[in-house]
Amino acid sequence: MYDDAEREDPAEFQELVVSAGAVPVALVTGSRSTPNPKFYAGSGKVDEIRDTVRDLEAEVVLFNHALSPAQERNLEHALQCRVLDRTGLILDIFAQRARTHEGKLQVELAQLEHMSTRLVRGWTHLERQKGGIGLRGPGETQLETDRRLLRERIKYIHKRLDKVRKQRDQGRRARLRAEIPTVSLVGYTNAGKSTLFNSLSLAGVYAANQLFATLDPTLRRLQMPDIGPIILADTVGFIRHLPHKLVDAFQATLQETSEASLLLHVVDAASAERDRNLEAVNLVLQEIDAADIPALMVFNKIDLMERVEPHIDRNSKGRPIAVWLSAQRGEGLELLQQAIAECLGDDLFAETLTLKPAEGAMRAALYAQGCVLEESWDESGNNLLQVRLPLSDFLQMLRRCDIEPERFGLRKQHKETCEDFEASLDFVVP
Repeated sequence: MYDDAEREDPAEFQELVVSAGAVPVALVTGSRSTPNPKFYAGSGKVDEIRDTVRDLEAEVVLFNHALSPAQERNLEHALQCRVLDRTGLILDIFAQRARTHEGKLQVELAQLEHMSTRLVRGWTHLERQKGGIGLRGPGETQLETDRRLLRERIKYIHKRLDKVRKQRDQGRRARLRAEIPTVSLVGYTNAGKSTLFNSLSLAGVYAANQLFATLDPTLRRLQMPDIGPIILADTVGFIRHLPHKLVDAFQATLQETSEASLLLHVVDAASAERDRNLEAVNLVLQEIDAADIPALMVFNKIDLMERVEPHIDRNSKGRPIAVWLSAQRGEGLELLQQAIAECLGDDLFAETLTLKPAEGAMRAALYAQGCVLEESWDESGNNLLQVRLPLSDFLQMLRRCDIEPERFGLRKQHKETCEDFEASLDFVVP
């Protein structure tokens, strides 16, 4: 069922149906200014759907909208077949794709919370009291028993996910102490995030041309030019009208996005719905409090476009704002790495250092860091080293070699950065 007023894409709805493993046999569309409180669709449209179900012998009717429990019950009675709304359809896809223990817990939580308001549909035939010696009296109906069991299971899953969240928090704190930035891939479902993730990390994550191919998050440590190690995170794709319950249930996973140092917003550049997909992702980022995190746009699948070559778009200050590439063909990946380094390397130290012959320990430390681009000597026998490395690493190196930052003019140019870094060192290494 498709409502023109909401301007949904029927092709995306059919992709969702196929992703769930169903075979679509008919698409019934309609337009109403306001939903019918009883059926969501009008009574005439319900008759049309019932005739279509009977003629094609369909087993289930899927609505591309969120239905209330009463509407689902009324529609099932009128159509004499199973009815599933958009939320139930997405949950079914998630249940099929979950692989890790955490992912399965999150899917089960979302399913149980969605099911809790719909129990009455399945248990109306068991509305009777318990009997027997010691059990007479008001007792407990079957429906009340199932609701109680449901609440207990939801409470149990919340406890397990809280434990997972604490474990992830420990991992994030360890990365912060080690000053390793996290780069999180976000974007509309089927934008090519997992393909890009595999191209950058060689992780072998499952990637397919279907909606929600990725459900469980994957983290990989990468070595980036100039800035050193980063953590790259692949996350579940977003979609228009993502139910709030799903966002809440997947909070432990989405926290990797909300606490990232940089977001790579992957976009299917060849999609006709590109602009609308961008808006949908931005709305979800607002829901999870990630809208203010620095983001780099990644326009993927340029191999499906005409006369578009890999390139970097920059703003008026020369900062990268977008990278155009093809993850499938591996075109433009070096440009993406360059853009990531520039976005994360705001405090990059790139200078030519003059080291005295007695400062051989500093020279050896720079070579051990792998940051020496070129070396030469002046007439006095001093080493001239052209280096490029994160400022925090350079400050730590100076401290180990007992060299004052003023030696290279850093107090004047980077006073705040030096003070903040030294304060963090005092905290980490008392």
